[in-house]
This record gives sequence, structure tokens and C-alpha cells, in this order.
Amino acid sequence: MPTIRPMADLRDTGKISKLCYQKNEPVFITKNGSGHLVVMSMDTYDKQMGLLDLYRKLGAAERQIEEGVPFLDGDDVFKRLRKKHGE
Repeated sequence: MPTIRPMADLRDTGKISKLCYQKNEPVFITKNGSGHLVVMSMDTYDKQMGLLDLYRKLGAAERQIEEGVPFLDGDDVFKRLRKKHGE
């Protein structure tokens, strides 16, 4: 269930900060009963941005598959990486 707090709660930034870190999810701030802001910890933000990047990459890969771009051979990829990085 999402955490929703009124704008007035932002007066106590320590309380909001603690809530963000306890919940590990965004806290939704309302103004006059409507959604207004979203506040989250840096850890949660980093995780959200990581997921967004992953979804973008998966979308690009799906488009490549639809366009018929050939797959890379896993063994060849790992051989090139080992050669490049000296293993």
C-alpha cells in the first residue's frame, strides 16, 4: 500500500526522511487532497533508475529481435571480454 502524507508533513523533514528509509518506497505528498509530490530516499531513487534503465534495454532488445537482428553467441562474447580484459 502506498504511503501518502499531506503537504504539511514536509515541515518535519526528519520525519519524512525516516519514513522514506523505513518504507524503501516513494512517499506521495498531497496538496488539498490531490497528488502533488513524490519523495524518496536516494537508495530507492537509484533502484528505480536502475529498473528504468533495465526496462529500456529490454525494450531495445525486443525491437532488435522483431527487426531480425541476429543473436550474439554467448561463448564468443565471453571470449572477447576475457581477451579485452586480460583474463
